Amino acid sequence: MARLYDSRKRILITGGAGFIGSHLTDRLLEQGHEVICADNLFTGTKRNIEHLHSHPRFEFMRHDVTFPLYVEVDEIYNLACPASPVHYQHDPVATTKTSVHGAINMLGLAKRLRCKIFQASTSEVYGDPHVHPQPESYWGNVNPIGPRSCYDEGKRCAETLFFDYYRQHDLQIKVARIFNTYGPRMHHADGRVVSNFVVQALQGQPITIYGDGQQTRSFCYVDDLVDGFIRLMDTDTDVTGPINLGNPGEFTIRELAEKTIAMTGATSQLVQHPLPADDPKQRQPDITQARQILEWEPTITLEDGLARTIAYFQKLLPELVTD
Repeated sequence: MARLYDSRKRILITGGAGFIGSHLTDRLLEQGHEVICADNLFTGTKRNIEHLHSHPRFEFMRHDVTFPLYVEVDEIYNLACPASPVHYQHDPVATTKTSVHGAINMLGLAKRLRCKIFQASTSEVYGDPHVHPQPESYWGNVNPIGPRSCYDEGKRCAETLFFDYYRQHDLQIKVARIFNTYGPRMHHADGRVVSNFVVQALQGQPITIYGDGQQTRSFCYVDDLVDGFIRLMDTDTDVTGPINLGNPGEFTIRELAEKTIAMTGATSQLVQHPLPADDPKQRQPDITQARQILEWEPTITLEDGLARTIAYFQKLLPELVTD
C-alpha cells in the first residue's frame, strides 16, 4: 500500500528533469512534499534541476520508464515522453515505447501501491481537428501511420491503458490533455514554435514560419499549467478526466512571430517553409470542464509569459555558445 503518514507526500515524477516536470517538482517541493524525479535525460537536462541537488526532500534517479521502477510513493505524475516533433521523431519507435510501455510500468506501480496516478496526455490526441475549439468529448482526427503518429497514437494508447486500469483494477487515475505550453527551461533546440522564435530572434536569425503562418495555437504559460496539474490531482476519486489544460486565447503563428520580434527588439525577417505533414491547422482548448471542476483557468498573459521566457533565453544563450 501507499505510505500515508501525514500531509507530506512522497511523490514520483517521471520526466521530472524536463521542461514541465522540473517546474512541477519545484511547486511540489514548495508545498512541503518529497519528490523523486525519474528521468533518462533524453530530452530532460540536469540544468533544469541543478538548483535542487542539495534539497533535503529531492531525489534524482536516472531511469527509463520503458523499464519497471520499484519505489514506495504516495502519488505518481507520469510526464515521461519527448514532446516536441524534433525529439519524438528522432526515434519514433522509442517514443511509442515510452508512451505505451511507460504507461504500463507506471500503472503497474500505482496498482501495487494503490496510489493515485496522473497522466500527462496531449492535445495531439485530437489530431488535425474538425471541431473547434476542442472539447474532451471530441474523439479527434489522427493519422495513425504518419510521421507524428508515434507521439499522437502513443498518447492515445496511454489514455486507453489508464482508463482500462481504472475500469478493471479500480485505480485512481487523473488524465490531463496539455495544449501548447511555454516558459523558462524549454529546450533551446526542441523545434517548438515559442523556443524557435525566441532563440532565432535573439540570435538575429530569420524567423522560420511553416506554411503561411495562419495556423493557430493557444499558448499556456508553464506556471498556469502546473497549477492545473495539482488541482486535478487533488480532486475527488470520481474525477478522472480527461480534462483539457491550456490557454483558450488563440493566436496565429504569424502573430506570435511578430510579437516575438517586437518584444526582443530583433530585426529578424520572416521566412516561410513548407508545412510539415499532419500539422494541425487549428488548436484551441475548450476549458469548460477545467473551469467547472477544477475552478482553474490561466492567469498569465502571453505578453507576460513571453517576457519571462525571453529573459530566460537571454541568460541561457551565452552558456550554449561556450559549452
